Amino acid sequence: MKTFIQDGNIITVTAAANVTSGDGVLVGSIFGVVAADAVAGEEVEIGTVGVYELPKLSTAVIAQGDRAAWNSSTGKVVVPATGMFPIGIATETAANGIASIKVRLDGIATVAA
Repeated sequence: MKTFIQDGNIITVTAAANVTSGDGVLVGSIFGVVAADAVAGEEVEIGTVGVYELPKLSTAVIAQGDRAAWNSSTGKVVVPATGMFPIGIATETAANGIASIKVRLDGIATVAA
């Protein structure tokens, strides 16, 4: 097909700040996980679908199968709420006191709730 470019599971974006492999990033309405370290202004690949272990607000209680959101101010997964960016579904339960969670990213454009 003449117009096909890529499947979009991994895309290239410009890093708005210094990033480290494994960081969650929000670029406009695109959420993804950084593949390799980059400094601000460099191009970097991000994974937009798949299951990733991401930092979670330790007080957030998220059950397996619950929707997960991204807090762009703290760089952590939280429960969906006003101002948070929906990113996917929790693939495990993470109770109060747990600092990370596995999330299946939706790979769709996101906007703050």
